[in-house]
Amino acid sequence: MKKIAVIGSGTMGNGIAHVFAQNGFSVAMIDIRQDALDKGINTISGNLDRMVTKGNISEDIKKSTLANITTFTSMVEGVKDAELVIEAATENIEIKLNIFKELDSICQPQTILASNTSSISITKIASVTKRGDKVIGMHFMNPVPVMKLVEVIRGYNTSDEVTNLILSVSKSLGKTPTEVNDYPGFIANRILMPMINEAIYSLYEGVAGVEEIDTVMKLGMAHPMGPLQLADFIGLDVCLSILKVMHDGFGNPKYAPCPLLVNMVTAGNLGKKSGIGFYDYSGGGKDLWYP
Repeated sequence: MKKIAVIGSGTMGNGIAHVFAQNGFSVAMIDIRQDALDKGINTISGNLDRMVTKGNISEDIKKSTLANITTFTSMVEGVKDAELVIEAATENIEIKLNIFKELDSICQPQTILASNTSSISITKIASVTKRGDKVIGMHFMNPVPVMKLVEVIRGYNTSDEVTNLILSVSKSLGKTPTEVNDYPGFIANRILMPMINEAIYSLYEGVAGVEEIDTVMKLGMAHPMGPLQLADFIGLDVCLSILKVMHDGFGNPKYAPCPLLVNMVTAGNLGKKSGIGFYDYSGGGKDLWYP
């Protein structure tokens, strides 16, 4: 397997394209807008520059990595030769289902279709295709070039052959793949999101402030980043979406999103990407208090 297509050029899409290209794969990066693709390439180039500066890679590796990536605004053109397509679009089930319907109709019959979804059912995604045995989850962590984990999610009909191949491909990227089964939130977010939600509830109920909550988890539990800061980096809208998927999927009130999280997303305070979340990223980095 040497020809990969990545749907989406945002944070996750360009990170996935980066690691495949750096490891010698030919990568087609696909988005509906050329300016988004240009931004994705600029991000990859900047990340490679930092790696060169730190002595992690050579200038030649940077050049070969960028040469391995071709951009497309046409999905048909981008995926026509792909042996593996990885969807990294926004965490919206209708968007993903529409993408997989189209991919199923235009890709070669043997092409494996993977989703980078962090919570949406792989079985549900596979149900809109005629190749359920070849649909799988590849949940990369952010930032993709740095984080070692790939959560490999088997849908109900995913074959052993495809699962083993994706585990092997993940290892070839220098990643550590972990196989899990298809239930809401998988493993990473099934454990992480309730912790983040509980931290938000603790703030909402006035138990402690933002920095205090994060400090307890960093110094008391040896977490490299506190849950509120981590939520800001993930995106509060993404956290809310995942919690809703888990709440709907399990019907358990313990996954119900905190009202403070709902209000912050409604107000457009989405974390680092919007400039304001639990912390202020517009200058100075001071935390914000939400009574």
